[in-house]
Amino acid sequence: MKRSEIKRRPLSDTVIANLEAELKEYRELDGNGLYIRVKPDGNKSWQLRYKKPNGKWSWLGLGGYPEISGQLARKKGKELLDDVSRGENPIITKQERKLQELEQNNATFEILAREWLDTKVNTWVTDTMTRNKGALEKHIFPIFGKRLYTTIKPIEWMNLLKGIQQSQGIYEQVNRVRAMCRDIYDFAKVTGRIDYNPLEGIQKYLEQGKKTNMAHVDEKELPTLIRAINNYPTMDVRMGLQLLAMLFCRPSELRGAKWDEFDLEQGLWNIPEERMKKRREHVVPLPKQAIAILTELKTYETNSEYLFPSRSDKSKPKSDTVFIMALRRMGFEGRQTPHGFRHIASTLLNNRGFDERHIEAALAHVKNGVAGVYNKAQYLQDRANMMQWYADHLEEIADQSIIQFKKVK
Repeated sequence: MKRSEIKRRPLSDTVIANLEAELKEYRELDGNGLYIRVKPDGNKSWQLRYKKPNGKWSWLGLGGYPEISGQLARKKGKELLDDVSRGENPIITKQERKLQELEQNNATFEILAREWLDTKVNTWVTDTMTRNKGALEKHIFPIFGKRLYTTIKPIEWMNLLKGIQQSQGIYEQVNRVRAMCRDIYDFAKVTGRIDYNPLEGIQKYLEQGKKTNMAHVDEKELPTLIRAINNYPTMDVRMGLQLLAMLFCRPSELRGAKWDEFDLEQGLWNIPEERMKKRREHVVPLPKQAIAILTELKTYETNSEYLFPSRSDKSKPKSDTVFIMALRRMGFEGRQTPHGFRHIASTLLNNRGFDERHIEAALAHVKNGVAGVYNKAQYLQDRANMMQWYADHLEEIADQSIIQFKKVK
């Protein structure tokens, strides 16, 4: 219908729905400062006309029609005019009210993401949970955390992720964040909340960083690295690095190690499943050198269940940067990471002809399914022999050279 045919206000939904577009955009009064705006393409939206504290008139959009019905638009308009009468900024109060509404309906991306994170509690080890949650909190929540997750468009995700890559040069991290966000939407999809995933296929259009292993020295440099570790001045950090090099476990497994996991008489370290990446118990045969280090470490009374407790809080393990900083002080920044000891051991043992199955078992690269469960305790004696050979080898290539340390800036 033509707007000249309107006879009553407020406007009924039937009238609003049938209003015809004109060559130019126009507004039609509904009442009490509320207008329906009709564009030439037929799109309709609500606008509120209000007077600012400085006496000037201004417009405030309330949303599109029919998404926002006439009844709802009048309610929102009244709330905002009430805000104006109290001297409040209607734009700010509108935004605050919208956020509260979204949060109450559990419809924001952050609430959805945290619900998804809860499903990972029994799947991820503590370090993985901390790292992944931190990545979402740093890169995603500040931008999309308070947004209605059903309204975030694929192009917005693309622009955000590309922007992080270009501004910070982090490619693997962005791909990890993208994969998490895609899984969060998959979680919403399988729980019946959305019909499509806005992150589907985006990975094909993001820059891919060069895939590199964790930095590690080659075999020729290994003696220099071991000598530097053996001469590191801080006792507990030195012992931690020695064990890390010797046992080539994941750094998080050693940092979080507790004394009750060790049987020094039997020469075994039983890492419980909740601390393992694959959530399966892992048994590490201890060479005699490792037993000697652990025996000495135990004589230093720390009143903590951890082998390497934090100095500030004995109920927690050391920070995940402690070994990184030590390697940096030795002059190996960018050349050796704590995780890189696993690559060194794998390469060296394979080159020396050790059974690949024993090496993979020592690295806790467990197969999925029944085979993985069956094999988890196999090769223990073979692995013990291999671990002892490796510890002997590291001992043989070390000497008493004094290494000068660099001061970290």
